[in-house]
Amino acid sequence: MRAARLIRMALLVQSSPGLTADALARELDVSRRTVIRDAQALQEAGVPIRAERGRAGGYHLAPGHRTRLTTLHPTEAETLYLSGLPSALRDLGLSDAADTARLKLSATLLPSLRAAAESSVRRFHLDAPAWFREPSAPELLPELARAVWSDRTVEITYARPGRDDAVTRLLQPYGLVLKAGVWYVVGRVPAGRDGAWRTYRVDRVTALSPTDGEPFVRDPGFDLTAYWRANAEAFARTLLRTTATLRLTERGLARLPAVADPAGVADALASASGPDADGRVTVELPVESEEVAFAQLSELGADVEVLAPEGLRARFRAHARALAALYGVAGQR
Repeated sequence: MRAARLIRMALLVQSSPGLTADALARELDVSRRTVIRDAQALQEAGVPIRAERGRAGGYHLAPGHRTRLTTLHPTEAETLYLSGLPSALRDLGLSDAADTARLKLSATLLPSLRAAAESSVRRFHLDAPAWFREPSAPELLPELARAVWSDRTVEITYARPGRDDAVTRLLQPYGLVLKAGVWYVVGRVPAGRDGAWRTYRVDRVTALSPTDGEPFVRDPGFDLTAYWRANAEAFARTLLRTTATLRLTERGLARLPAVADPAGVADALASASGPDADGRVTVELPVESEEVAFAQLSELGADVEVLAPEGLRARFRAHARALAALYGVAGQR
């Protein structure tokens, strides 16, 4: 609705004086021309907003003016209490601070709005981790979060999947992302190295130490949400370091998306050959490692046959023999 957009625009200009028309267009998800028209509409409504040219230009409110649009609507109060993730705040060591902030906010709300806000907590709960997985916060997460808040360069030691060696790197930690119960840190390797952006799983950071010196200067153009959206699939693919050749029954092919990584499944389905004489389909499935692939594909039972690599096929052969011995099945090779 246009009225809600005009209110949001006025609040944006009040909280961040100097926003350009292009910046406001991105924030409001409209065109630059719409921003100009909305500014004119605000002026006609008595809001003293103006556009200034030059390096310190952009949109400003008249000196000393503050909008009177900050009273919360009941629906806004409800959604405000839904904006936090209790489990994430607990992992970051911020649950006590969040509880205190909610109490302070409640004390400032009108009784009707306070009731609306508190009702949302009784009606909605977000449980981020997946089923059948014990959530556990990485030991170094709170310390890493402090480095993110303070813009402090850190030296991390990172255990690489499927390899015995670890790497040590300097990292400017820009932000933390919680994805399906797993924490990731997004940061940049300082320009002295290659200045590239990197994403690391926090539970694979085995050591962390802040560096001496001044805080790093953030790139003002970096948008954590936009970066994650643009790079999440590419990052997931970097974890798939090897390929397994599989023969699957029709049922195994249908169940594959439930046990394997989505990025790998997409590639596997694209590579699928037609059914053979036994009705099985051969695919090339990108996997993280033989160990991870064994754990995932074991859930398919006899609906999958591993053709390669030989190390993974040997794991299944040994597993089959162990099961045959356990259940007393005769005639096993």
